[in-house]
Amino acid sequence: MSALDGDVPSSSQPNIFSRAYKRYCEIHQYYLDRSTPYSTGRWIFTAILLFVYLLRVYILQGWYIITYALGIYLLNLFIAFLTPKIDPALLEDSEDGPSLPTKANEEFRPFMRRLPEFKFWYSCSKAIVIGMICTFFEALNIPVFWPILVMYFIILFTITMKRQIKHMIKYRYIPFSHGKTKYRGKEDTGKVVGH
Repeated sequence: MSALDGDVPSSSQPNIFSRAYKRYCEIHQYYLDRSTPYSTGRWIFTAILLFVYLLRVYILQGWYIITYALGIYLLNLFIAFLTPKIDPALLEDSEDGPSLPTKANEEFRPFMRRLPEFKFWYSCSKAIVIGMICTFFEALNIPVFWPILVMYFIILFTITMKRQIKHMIKYRYIPFSHGKTKYRGKEDTGKVVGH
């Protein structure tokens, strides 16, 4: 058959690998979409995944550089999760755009994160899986004196969190909704009020 008969040449049709990859992406996205409302279950899964990774590193007694890099990456994700999308320090000079309320009588604006919770969870989970995969390659097991890495990570974590907490106090924002005042509208009675 020729292309004039209405058949598309086989070279322009997607091959079996691209169709399989497309199908995998569809299934992957389907399960991600289904897991979105279950934040507690997702984080429990990630905590178990992290525990399995740390147990593997402890039993194998290696891959400390990979673990250190994973820790730094997770710390960066956590800081992005705690930071507002629009940094109030950058808005201090200009009055353009929304800002966080600093007085009790100012308009309430919800806290918008630089890194949303779902993306934070997904990036953490992917990073842990990639770290787990790295532990299967002996070439990535670089010998290092691990107590130095642990001390350096603790110092880095302390300095970074101290700076973040000072930023929160200075610009008066709390990145968590637990313990905040919740405002409720009038209850719906189902009655329609006429003019």
